[in-house]
Amino acid sequence: MQEYQFPNRPNFDLQFNPKMVYYGLIVLVLLWFGSGIYTVRQDEQAVVFRFGEAVSLEGPGIHYHFPSPVERIEKERVSEVKRLEVGFRTISVSPTPRYQKVTAESVMLTGDENIVDVELIVQYRIRDLESYLFKVNGQRKALKDVTEAALRQVVGQHTIDEALTEGKLEIQEEIQKQIQEVLDLYEAGISVDQAKLQTVSVPQEVDHAFKDVASAREDREKLRNEAEAYRNDIIPKTRGQAEKMLREADAYKIERVKRSQGEADRFVEVLREYRKAQNVTETRMYLETMEKILPGMQKFIVESDGKGGLLNVLNLQKPVGGGK
Repeated sequence: MQEYQFPNRPNFDLQFNPKMVYYGLIVLVLLWFGSGIYTVRQDEQAVVFRFGEAVSLEGPGIHYHFPSPVERIEKERVSEVKRLEVGFRTISVSPTPRYQKVTAESVMLTGDENIVDVELIVQYRIRDLESYLFKVNGQRKALKDVTEAALRQVVGQHTIDEALTEGKLEIQEEIQKQIQEVLDLYEAGISVDQAKLQTVSVPQEVDHAFKDVASAREDREKLRNEAEAYRNDIIPKTRGQAEKMLREADAYKIERVKRSQGEADRFVEVLREYRKAQNVTETRMYLETMEKILPGMQKFIVESDGKGGLLNVLNLQKPVGGGK
């Protein structure tokens, strides 16, 4: 039986070289130190932690820190406007926006004990990164809890008509103010830029009843406006008529007083003249009276024989009705 001959293989003689280990350690150390170089972008800030303790706050630029496990960094976009949604969640923005309703957050009572469905958006920024990271645990959840509490408190202080119509701007301002006051109290390092009511409506379960109530209120307002218009129309007219009657009465009073005074003065003057010449004045007054009376009377001219008697004046006027 023939034996198989393996071909000759090269003989590698590996020898241990201490310098290679030394150079390798140097390279590893250099790589470790080099991994501590980091960059902070223009809209960011970085906090450097040394063995878990914050030691420095760095702004935009290239910086260095001792690599892990000695130091570590946390970076946050402090100029970025962040968004918090209450009452709904955005599922997708493009191509077609999709939202999910969160009824447990959106349904609440107004000040006049009506149910209202509110969706709110809060826009905020990190004002103080150190306070943001260390003063409050679970910053976003804390902000959400504070926002929900402020929303329910403010809406509970206003009527449903104010929440649905003209009071929205005031409610938004009050919500933003209360959120900021609580965050400043907790030193959360957050600045609230805006609190905006996305939608304010009544729940679908009571929408029909609410429309009936709204219709009744509109009818009430219509009748009230009509009554107010009638009031504004009739009262000035009545006041004008009353003023006219008062002025006419004053004028009549003045006229009657002046006339009475004139007649009294005339009577006194006549009396004075009468006392001076009683016979002449009496005759004159008789003639003046006859001048006033006779023109309005029917007169007859009768021929008299001097003997008198009524027969001379009989049958001088035709009887009424045309009789002879």
